[in-house]
Amino acid sequence: MMTNLPNLRILPLQDLILHEDHDRQRTLPLVAKLRAQGILRNPPIVMPLDDGTGRFMVLDGANRVTSLQEMEFPHIVAQVVKANDPHVNLQTWNHVVWGMSPKALMNELRKIKSLDIIKVDTHKSVDAPKYMPVQVRLPDGKLHMLMEEPSELPEHIAILHKVVNTYKNRASLDRTSQTLAESFNSIYPDLTALIIFPNFKIKTVLKLAGQNIVLPTGITRFTASPRALHLNYPLHELSSGKPIEYKGEYLKHWIQERIKNKGVRHYAEATFLFDE
Repeated sequence: MMTNLPNLRILPLQDLILHEDHDRQRTLPLVAKLRAQGILRNPPIVMPLDDGTGRFMVLDGANRVTSLQEMEFPHIVAQVVKANDPHVNLQTWNHVVWGMSPKALMNELRKIKSLDIIKVDTHKSVDAPKYMPVQVRLPDGKLHMLMEEPSELPEHIAILHKVVNTYKNRASLDRTSQTLAESFNSIYPDLTALIIFPNFKIKTVLKLAGQNIVLPTGITRFTASPRALHLNYPLHELSSGKPIEYKGEYLKHWIQERIKNKGVRHYAEATFLFDE
């Protein structure tokens, strides 16, 4: 008997909310792919808000969720995790920005009200602000901190959106966990900057999502272990008008059959997949 299976459930799509800004332009290509394949390959990860509304915050898989919403599906299969699960972690992605001159970026950042750009002497200490500031590391090694006026959390998130908006439509970006810009100089000849974002707590992101306040796209990285991948669940079971209770029982039976036929495998070790 296989134990420690991920908690897979059938949920109403209308009960799922996003925690980050989403570009709907990315939805249409996935809609076409889903229709062609007829399966949901990897279920999104969601977390209950536990605020009495029955809603779930999407941790990973926003494109899949919005694509099925675009297709007017009533339900989705998702992996449900709890906020207090020690195997659920939240890290921050930083942005490698290129294709825009560093000077143009700094000029755009200076236009943001309630934001002071402080050039930092890395050999001296800096007084701790209320919120950890966004750091801008330029290709020449210079470091700037974007210091905000004291404000409440929603205003802080609004500032983060303005920062990302200075480059997201003017340059290209990749996500990275690296914090030193020098390591990208040889990879990106037209490197603009490395933007380093502050860390967030899971409970903070849950609270914001419950208030319909989303973070800028591409700065959160949720991980969960174990993770359900390559589920390949048939879309026609999700799109049908059958009640959610029936779909939930069907999912349980479907998983049991996969286990019975040795169609489920647990990798305890770190794994690299080369068929994505």
